[in-house]
Amino acid sequence: MTEKIYTSKQNGFVAFIGFMILYLAAIPLVILGPMKIDSEDLGVGITLLVIGVTWLSIGWIPFLGLKILKPQEAYVLTLFGNYKGTLKEPGFYWVNPFCQAVNPAAATKLAQSGDSGASKQVAVVQANAAVVSQEVFSKKISLKAMTLSNGRQKINDCLGNPVDIAIAVIWKVTDTAKAVFNVDNYKEYLSLQCDSALRNIVRVYPYDVAQNVDTTGDGRPDEGSLRGSAEVVAERIKEEIQSKVGDAGLEIIDARITYLAYAPEIASVMLQRQQASAIIDARKMIVDGAVGMVEMALERLNENNVCELDEERKAAMVSNLLVVLCGNHDAQPIVNSGSLY
Repeated sequence: MTEKIYTSKQNGFVAFIGFMILYLAAIPLVILGPMKIDSEDLGVGITLLVIGVTWLSIGWIPFLGLKILKPQEAYVLTLFGNYKGTLKEPGFYWVNPFCQAVNPAAATKLAQSGDSGASKQVAVVQANAAVVSQEVFSKKISLKAMTLSNGRQKINDCLGNPVDIAIAVIWKVTDTAKAVFNVDNYKEYLSLQCDSALRNIVRVYPYDVAQNVDTTGDGRPDEGSLRGSAEVVAERIKEEIQSKVGDAGLEIIDARITYLAYAPEIASVMLQRQQASAIIDARKMIVDGAVGMVEMALERLNENNVCELDEERKAAMVSNLLVVLCGNHDAQPIVNSGSLY
């Protein structure tokens, strides 16, 4: 299905004025008809009366062809089941009054911009002591950029850890014919494809950097992760969604990760793991610095010939310096006033 622009011109004002004049002109015909009949001009009187009554009865039908479009809105029109075209330019139009606007997603409400307040409650009918609300949904298709957020999903990453993740997808309709006729409901179709694409991409990445994990598919381990490669992951999600919704006439403008965390059942364990890793890294840095300071102390003592230390005394000094430099608490020195032996 290919989109085509409806060939009607923006002649809504002309049509409205013309039909209104004809409708008002029918009132004098209804009045003059009986007058002609009374004046023994029977044929003319009946003709005027029939024309006036007929136009007053069906003259409202052409007004159904009046359409008003705002910027970034469109009408997809069908005539007796056949696709006639799409109105996309803003203006006041008159089209065939039997043309129907089609929008299968008009009543669909998702967690996205543009859906709140999309319907108007136009009538309340009271019958059998029950109040039944009737809602009329606009058949216009919005061409604006909209943001879809499907909420959080629990997905296992490539290491099998459950992760809670949510994305926001910015999208718009580019081909109204494909959006209306190629899929049953383009909003629901987009929502499902976003969920599917998110799962497909998240399963490729670990939450944090892991060893021997290939996230690019080139057969070599890399440092890709959901937390550290958010831009790359979002771009891959965008491309994955676009490959699925192109046939529905939709364009994915951008995709962004809005929430990322371990699932609650493993969050505390992973926090302890991160804390342990941080402690190990900190201890490693402290030990490396302490060993360097001990080496420097021994070199300075030898260079200045302060004292000569045998291997046992060097070992004792190294042990004492490491305890002082690597301890969690301040050292409590003990002054030895006698011999070391």
